[in-house]
Amino acid sequence: MQTSFFKIAAASAALCFSTLAVAQQKYSVSGTVKDQKNGELLIGVTVKVAEDPSINVVANEYGFYSLSLPEGNYRMIISYPGYKDFEQNIKVDQNVKLDLPLIQEEKQERTANIDEVIISGVKKDKNLSTAQMGTETLSIKNIEKLPVLFGEKDVMKTIQLLPGIKSNGEGSSGFSVRGGATDQNLILLDEAPVYNASHLLGFFSTFNSDALKDASIIKGNSPAQYGGRLSSVMDVKMKDGNNKDYNVNGGIGLISSRLSVEGPIQKEKSSFIVSGRRTYADLFLKSTDDFKDSKLYFYDLNLKANYQVNENNRLYLSGYFGRDVLGLGDTFSTDWGNTTATLRWNSIINSKLFSNTSLIYSNYNYKVSLQSNDNTFGLDSQIEDWNLKQDFTWFAGNKHSVRFGLQSIYHTITPSSASGTSVSSFPRNPRSSWENAVYINDDFKATEKLTVNYGLRLSGFSVLGGDTFNSYENGVLTDSRFLEKGKFGKTYVNLEPRITANYRINEVSSVKGGYSRNTQNLHLLSNSSSGNPTDQWIGSSYSVKPEIADQVSLGYSRNFNNNNYEINAEVYYKSMQNQIDFKNGAQISFDTAADVESELLFGKGRAYGLELIAKKKSGKLTGWISYTLSKTERKIDGINDNEWYNARMDKTHDLSIVATYELSKKWSLSGLFLYSTGNAVTFPTGKYELNGQTIFQYSNRNADRMPAYHRMDLSATYEPESTKRFKGSWSFGIYNVYGRENAYTITFEDIPNNPGTTRAMQTSLFRWVPNITYNFKF
Repeated sequence: MQTSFFKIAAASAALCFSTLAVAQQKYSVSGTVKDQKNGELLIGVTVKVAEDPSINVVANEYGFYSLSLPEGNYRMIISYPGYKDFEQNIKVDQNVKLDLPLIQEEKQERTANIDEVIISGVKKDKNLSTAQMGTETLSIKNIEKLPVLFGEKDVMKTIQLLPGIKSNGEGSSGFSVRGGATDQNLILLDEAPVYNASHLLGFFSTFNSDALKDASIIKGNSPAQYGGRLSSVMDVKMKDGNNKDYNVNGGIGLISSRLSVEGPIQKEKSSFIVSGRRTYADLFLKSTDDFKDSKLYFYDLNLKANYQVNENNRLYLSGYFGRDVLGLGDTFSTDWGNTTATLRWNSIINSKLFSNTSLIYSNYNYKVSLQSNDNTFGLDSQIEDWNLKQDFTWFAGNKHSVRFGLQSIYHTITPSSASGTSVSSFPRNPRSSWENAVYINDDFKATEKLTVNYGLRLSGFSVLGGDTFNSYENGVLTDSRFLEKGKFGKTYVNLEPRITANYRINEVSSVKGGYSRNTQNLHLLSNSSSGNPTDQWIGSSYSVKPEIADQVSLGYSRNFNNNNYEINAEVYYKSMQNQIDFKNGAQISFDTAADVESELLFGKGRAYGLELIAKKKSGKLTGWISYTLSKTERKIDGINDNEWYNARMDKTHDLSIVATYELSKKWSLSGLFLYSTGNAVTFPTGKYELNGQTIFQYSNRNADRMPAYHRMDLSATYEPESTKRFKGSWSFGIYNVYGRENAYTITFEDIPNNPGTTRAMQTSLFRWVPNITYNFKF
């Protein structure tokens, strides 16, 4: 009787579990999202279910998405800024592969769409729904409407208009994020690190916007798949190329022109894009008697091709080549540039698992040459990376999107070394290192209101042999060792946790909080705030330890008027370890006997601030106002009596006002106003004479300020009616409308007629800079 009871109970339980399994069985709906017109994969598209809007997912950076749904009939809604909403009814009774085509909205179909705004998101309330903090995505399409120097649309200049991101100087493409130095920003182009992202000493960036598809910046709270820098990640992706039709577009400006060609190699299966740009200021110099032998130009070339092997596998090959050349006859010449290449394999392993495998190459080098009579001098340096990255995206369910993988980078740094008749001409040994990381990150929709993004990164950096390594204490040599080539030396291992959370208070507001730890093993030694092409990269060593930053942040967001207005506020505090600065009176020599590490001191840093941004995202008038109140300091033994002092990038106030007005279907007007506190600098406090030379004395490090910086730029864009095959536009602008003479440098000298007194001499670069550019596409 008892045995019969257990049999009946077991059978009943099995039936219940079987019924429950059938009732709860879910199927996957997955695929890619593309632009219907050109076949470009779209990043960050929102795919949701009409019957239950809480079931939604965002496509990854390769356009792949995956949802889990019980058996039934559904209406899928796909939305993306600048594209028509797309809806499709589907029946789910098995795993469904659904590739989604989106159609761009024409300008006349929208009076003022969010796509007209430079700052755009996946959806209008992205700021309320995502857990990611301190992140902005830039719309490449309409950056040209903003007034910029020389009329060259520029992603790097645009991000400097956002809160927490500060320009390093007039015309410079270098920037500081939340108190970080220029080298603490990880700049990626199709996953390849770009070590110097500027042309012509910073007046242009390396990024030709015609070749770009997407750009985003993350201010410190980056997901675990990113690493190697303390302050920010700027992730830039190139266009894949139109796989349906051939297109040519470009622009002709006063000092530079650009041209891009894209089209199918095999229609709807493979495509390419080639994009080039060059300045021609040197052509004007040749028409003068004094500078006809001078060189002053840069060029860059972007290349990309992709091939769809089958419906689940695609190969990509992309490259960037750029070079700057400056010279004055046979007397002086310098050139520098970047080379990057990325070979990528995308694979849809199954309906929930996506794989990306990348082999990446990056190289940055510079050369300087001087000649005077029979004396010659040369200077060169290089940093080269080989990088293997394996990344997986696992859509574990509608509540979990998991990223995990590994990365391995082999660095080779050739230190700055000199050659010539007046210096020792023995080249320095290249230094090699091996950097590795494994990571996992989960974007977790815990409840309808709470979203959490958390992850962990384990990084390691090993010094490799082939050179002599010294150890220093406060600049004093304490040990020296030769490490044979192929041997492992000092190894640093760091655990880097990150977590951010978003709680949606109601339909119009949310709060966020986060913590992250980042480490950095490559360091740029620079004696200026804006940076120079000849600044020197070094790796962590026996004396130089990895830099470490811990950041906590808290934010509040509120939207108004059906998400057409928004306000975002964030406060942050960042604590930094192993910060690097030059000791007082540092002597930088390129002789082989000198070791630049002997001139370095180490300590800690802190940065804290408040960031505010208010955006108007629709209507004829769109734009934003951003403001940052911040403080950045360093405390390093041996500097400023071991007390806290202002870091070079410290700016108390930073304000940007940006506006675009659609005057008509053909005309749009844009303007921006900038104000910021001057950079922290060290001015002389006294002087004395030695052997007929005036020697200036200095006291506290960075205790003085450059004058405040402010300017206004205006531009107008004219777009005549286009034909089916041809579209053209004119852009007119004035940089620095009211002619403010902002200080680029301030130097001090004796007054010639009164040597006992000193005068300050200010150098300013630009007063008024007009520009005219003609853009075309066919």
